[in-house]
Amino acid sequence: MTTTSEPAPQPRTTAPGAEHRTRFFDHRIPSLYAGRYRIDNRQVLEDLDGADRVIDATPQPFDVVQPRFSFDPTGINAQFPVPDAVGTYSQTLAHINLDAPGLPWNRPLGPDQPPAVPWMALLLFREDELPEDPDAVGLVKTGTVRQLLDGGHGAGKPPALPPESLRPDEYEEQCATVLVPKDLFDAVKPLPAEMGYLAHLREGGRPDATRAGTDPEPDEGELNAVLVANRFPAATGGRHVVHLVSLEGFDRHLTTPAPAEGVRLVSLASWSFTTEPDSGIGFGDLAQHLATADGVTARPADDLRLRVPTTAPANPAGPQKEALDRMAGGAVALPQRLETGERTLAFYRGPLTAQPARKLPDPAATRLDSPGEALIYLQHYGVFDTTYAAAFTTGRTLALADADFRTALLAFRSAARSAARRLASHPGLATRTVTALTGRHLTAPLAFEAFDRLLLDGDERAGGARLVQALNQAGPQLRAGRRRTAARTAARTRRSIGDARAVLAQPGVAALLTQAAPDEFAKVTAWLDALRRLELLSLSHLVPDPRALPAESIRFAYLDPGWVRAAVDGALSVGVGHTLDADLNALATGGGPVPKCAVLINSSLVPNWPNTIVAAYQGTGAVEPVRDAVFGLETRLLLYPEVIDRFELAEPPRGLCFGIGDVGTIELREITGDRIGHPKGEFPQPAGFARFLRPGGRDVLNVDGTGDALLPALSQAHGVPRISSAQFALQMINAPQAQTFSRP
Repeated sequence: MTTTSEPAPQPRTTAPGAEHRTRFFDHRIPSLYAGRYRIDNRQVLEDLDGADRVIDATPQPFDVVQPRFSFDPTGINAQFPVPDAVGTYSQTLAHINLDAPGLPWNRPLGPDQPPAVPWMALLLFREDELPEDPDAVGLVKTGTVRQLLDGGHGAGKPPALPPESLRPDEYEEQCATVLVPKDLFDAVKPLPAEMGYLAHLREGGRPDATRAGTDPEPDEGELNAVLVANRFPAATGGRHVVHLVSLEGFDRHLTTPAPAEGVRLVSLASWSFTTEPDSGIGFGDLAQHLATADGVTARPADDLRLRVPTTAPANPAGPQKEALDRMAGGAVALPQRLETGERTLAFYRGPLTAQPARKLPDPAATRLDSPGEALIYLQHYGVFDTTYAAAFTTGRTLALADADFRTALLAFRSAARSAARRLASHPGLATRTVTALTGRHLTAPLAFEAFDRLLLDGDERAGGARLVQALNQAGPQLRAGRRRTAARTAARTRRSIGDARAVLAQPGVAALLTQAAPDEFAKVTAWLDALRRLELLSLSHLVPDPRALPAESIRFAYLDPGWVRAAVDGALSVGVGHTLDADLNALATGGGPVPKCAVLINSSLVPNWPNTIVAAYQGTGAVEPVRDAVFGLETRLLLYPEVIDRFELAEPPRGLCFGIGDVGTIELREITGDRIGHPKGEFPQPAGFARFLRPGGRDVLNVDGTGDALLPALSQAHGVPRISSAQFALQMINAPQAQTFSRP
């Protein structure tokens, strides 16, 4: 099967017609921030003589109470990576999903900060970075808020909170804190301008919105606040801890250097996970290598066929062209020893072909009774093509090696042979309509059948059933010495095999004979169907030369129905004693269809991503595989009932998360019009995300700082002055990557 590959992996996104939809919103600014307030009421009474009287009511203080130093952990909807997870996360930005949609914006970060800037942020730390938690397992200092503000939690500057903003009962609340050294805080802290882009609202609900600008209002029950970290885990692996921290009271240190003693941050929530060392080769890299030779140029279609690569002369002719044509179809040249003892070479291939199989010569198109009948002799060149002879021998060898199949086959043929002979020997059965015959007529003792006829047959007007007639006539016949006539005796003589074969040729009888031993027949047909799906063959049968399927490769192939039929004939040749047995074999050859094409993948994708999603299409319709099997550790075979037009490998789904792909890119997604969220190309070009990291080697994302920042580059790629935080989140979704292969 000829294919071409797209030049690079493509992220896979949910289509608009999916069962659920996801929408992103920038922020939720409260009408009244959390804090302490006072209502002052003044009334002015105007006197008739012009003198006004002012009445001041008693001030009414009130508090807007929202979490500040801690909150109920049941309010956490999701975390990624999940707590205590182990995996390769070096390209993923951790995030936390909160049930309360307005929590990150329910109080101002500082007096001079815009309302869209949240007061909390998600910070990621590695092993040996936090002095009080060197193993990055989530250790914190606990105590009251009063102790924190008085320096009782230990080293590090506490938050500078105005005393008037604290309620009396807040001083006695318990809180958890972490000490972040000065240099570390300055390296990982988000800028206020970046914090608004690292937080957004997410709505997941029913797909009741289809066009931009006409969507209904957000569903309050489906809204969640999401905060994303600005730092990637270490590519070298190790333990990491994530803290959801309050930056209230530290707003001025976000744009100026931190104090020398470091800062003591309130930790509202934390969890840890372990990332494994990143080899630098991920799903996207491997999938891209299957499709391209250099990461950009798609492999030629001929490189994706299942055959041994060859170097052909410029103008091959004669024997060269014949050999090259056969090798182009997937055949290999192997040594052969003839029955006469001479040594030569012969062509051979398995059931998988690089091109549609040639039409078989007429002698080989009939039923095969021996491997010699399946040999193809290339008289002009004096060599054989042993493909179908080897298939016959393979099927016969597999059948001989399987005692259960062999026993079922012989038992079925024995029962069917007896049934055919019974039909030939008893004209009374043979002349019945096929619809009136059942398996019982073919297998039950004839005495039972005759007794049933005595009970049921006969004309009541002539004296009742035949049993009554027989009893009434038995005495006189015995006294008279009457015996069976010679004609009746001759009619019951045993018929020859030729007569049985003639009965088998009658319409409808062949299907009836399968009922002679239904259980054994079912076993035989199930085994042969497994052979048609190549389930009984080893990888060496499918790929006779490993050069046709090298390491880290994908190959497409057709299935040769002639090869499969020869293997089936070989399996059914076991125990054939005469032509009637050979005719009965035809009853078992009407099983399931032979698959029409195959995909073979030899790659570390197979063991390392066992849940890889595969999808095949013919036109616009999906085609499901009839078989999906793994040979050894790294070879996967997929068989399809139709020749497919497109094949896709997609990374296993892992939920909605943020980050970059294996090849150092993200997928740009439409942000306007009726196709919001649809892919529009990879970013950046050329690939490589290192340019968007802050200097210092700590893998911190430069969202909107000095130098080469990500936010301006994304805005420029979309042709807008500045994308919003929801649009930024849409771009940073780390969707599973996919690689597509298409037929020209």
